[in-house]
Amino acid sequence: MTVLLVALGAAVGAPARYLIDRAVQARHESGFPWGTLTVNVTGCLLLGLLTGLPASPEVAALAGTGFCGALSTYSTFGYETLRLLSSRAWLMAGLNVVLSLTAGLGAAYCGLVIAAAL
Repeated sequence: MTVLLVALGAAVGAPARYLIDRAVQARHESGFPWGTLTVNVTGCLLLGLLTGLPASPEVAALAGTGFCGALSTYSTFGYETLRLLSSRAWLMAGLNVVLSLTAGLGAAYCGLVIAAAL
Protein backbone atom coordinates (compact mmCIF):
# COMPACT_ATOMS: atom_id res chain seq x y z
CA MET A 1 0.00 0.00 0.00
CA THR A 2 2.80 2.43 0.87
CA VAL A 3 4.43 1.96 -2.53
CA LEU A 4 1.15 2.87 -4.22
CA LEU A 5 0.81 6.03 -2.10
CA VAL A 6 4.36 7.09 -3.00
CA ALA A 7 3.66 6.42 -6.69
CA LEU A 8 0.40 8.38 -6.56
CA GLY A 9 2.11 11.35 -4.90
CA ALA A 10 4.93 11.21 -7.43
CA ALA A 11 2.43 11.05 -10.30
CA VAL A 12 1.18 14.47 -9.20
CA GLY A 13 4.53 15.92 -8.05
CA ALA A 14 6.53 15.22 -11.22
CA PRO A 15 4.16 16.97 -13.65
CA ALA A 16 3.78 19.81 -11.14
CA ARG A 17 7.57 20.18 -11.09
CA TYR A 18 7.75 20.33 -14.86
CA LEU A 19 4.88 22.81 -15.24
CA ILE A 20 6.09 25.12 -12.47
CA ASP A 21 9.68 24.99 -13.72
CA ARG A 22 8.65 25.87 -17.28
CA ALA A 23 6.29 28.64 -16.15
CA VAL A 24 8.91 30.28 -13.93
CA GLN A 25 11.77 29.85 -16.41
CA ALA A 26 9.68 31.34 -19.24
CA ARG A 27 9.52 34.59 -17.27
CA HIS A 28 13.29 34.95 -17.08
CA GLU A 29 15.71 35.48 -19.91
CA SER A 30 18.73 34.66 -17.80
CA GLY A 31 20.49 31.30 -17.89
CA PHE A 32 20.02 30.98 -14.13
CA PRO A 33 17.78 28.00 -13.23
CA TRP A 34 15.02 29.96 -11.49
CA GLY A 35 12.44 27.25 -12.14
CA THR A 36 14.43 24.51 -10.43
CA LEU A 37 15.22 26.81 -7.51
CA THR A 38 11.50 27.57 -7.15
CA VAL A 39 10.36 23.94 -7.11
CA ASN A 40 13.15 22.88 -4.76
CA VAL A 41 12.45 25.64 -2.24
CA THR A 42 8.70 24.97 -2.47
CA GLY A 43 9.33 21.27 -1.87
CA CYS A 44 11.48 22.09 1.17
CA LEU A 45 8.79 24.34 2.62
CA LEU A 46 6.08 21.73 2.11
CA LEU A 47 8.22 18.93 3.53
CA GLY A 48 9.15 21.04 6.55
CA LEU A 49 5.47 21.77 7.14
CA LEU A 50 4.52 18.13 6.74
CA THR A 51 7.32 17.04 9.08
CA GLY A 52 6.11 19.42 11.77
CA LEU A 53 2.49 18.30 11.56
CA PRO A 54 1.16 15.13 13.13
CA ALA A 55 0.90 13.22 9.87
CA SER A 56 0.13 9.54 9.57
CA PRO A 57 2.64 7.27 7.84
CA GLU A 58 0.27 7.10 4.86
CA VAL A 59 0.12 10.89 4.50
CA ALA A 60 3.89 11.09 4.91
CA ALA A 61 4.34 8.52 2.12
CA LEU A 62 1.85 10.21 -0.22
CA ALA A 63 2.70 13.87 0.37
CA GLY A 64 6.26 13.70 1.69
CA THR A 65 8.04 10.94 -0.15
CA GLY A 66 5.78 10.88 -3.22
CA PHE A 67 4.71 14.44 -3.95
CA CYS A 68 7.59 16.42 -2.40
CA GLY A 69 10.15 13.89 -3.57
CA ALA A 70 8.99 14.21 -7.16
CA LEU A 71 8.41 17.97 -6.95
CA SER A 72 11.91 18.79 -5.77
CA THR A 73 14.91 17.51 -7.67
CA TYR A 74 18.50 17.31 -6.51
CA SER A 75 19.65 15.74 -9.75
CA THR A 76 18.42 18.67 -11.84
CA PHE A 77 20.04 21.08 -9.38
CA GLY A 78 23.34 19.22 -9.81
CA TYR A 79 23.03 19.04 -13.59
CA GLU A 80 22.17 22.73 -13.96
CA THR A 81 25.04 23.75 -11.67
CA LEU A 82 27.46 21.69 -13.76
CA ARG A 83 25.97 23.16 -16.95
CA LEU A 84 26.63 26.66 -15.61
CA LEU A 85 30.19 25.68 -14.66
CA SER A 86 30.88 24.17 -18.08
CA SER A 87 29.71 27.37 -19.76
CA ARG A 88 32.06 29.30 -17.45
CA ALA A 89 29.20 31.06 -15.66
CA TRP A 90 31.09 30.77 -12.38
CA LEU A 91 29.12 33.44 -10.53
CA MET A 92 25.73 32.00 -11.52
CA ALA A 93 26.87 28.47 -10.59
CA GLY A 94 28.05 29.63 -7.17
CA LEU A 95 24.90 31.66 -6.68
CA ASN A 96 22.81 28.62 -7.58
CA VAL A 97 24.55 26.51 -4.95
CA VAL A 98 24.38 29.14 -2.21
CA LEU A 99 20.78 30.15 -2.94
CA SER A 100 19.57 26.57 -3.24
CA LEU A 101 21.13 25.51 0.04
CA THR A 102 20.25 28.55 2.12
CA ALA A 103 16.77 29.06 0.70
CA GLY A 104 15.98 25.33 0.88
CA LEU A 105 17.09 24.99 4.49
CA GLY A 106 15.37 28.25 5.38
CA ALA A 107 12.15 27.14 3.74
CA ALA A 108 12.22 23.78 5.54
CA TYR A 109 12.74 25.60 8.84
CA CYS A 110 9.88 28.01 8.05
CA GLY A 111 7.66 25.01 7.33
CA LEU A 112 8.48 23.56 10.74
CA VAL A 113 7.78 26.91 12.42
CA ILE A 114 4.44 27.26 10.62
CA ALA A 115 3.47 23.71 11.63
CA ALA A 116 4.35 24.43 15.25
CA ALA A 117 2.17 27.55 15.16
CA LEU A 118 -0.86 25.64 13.85
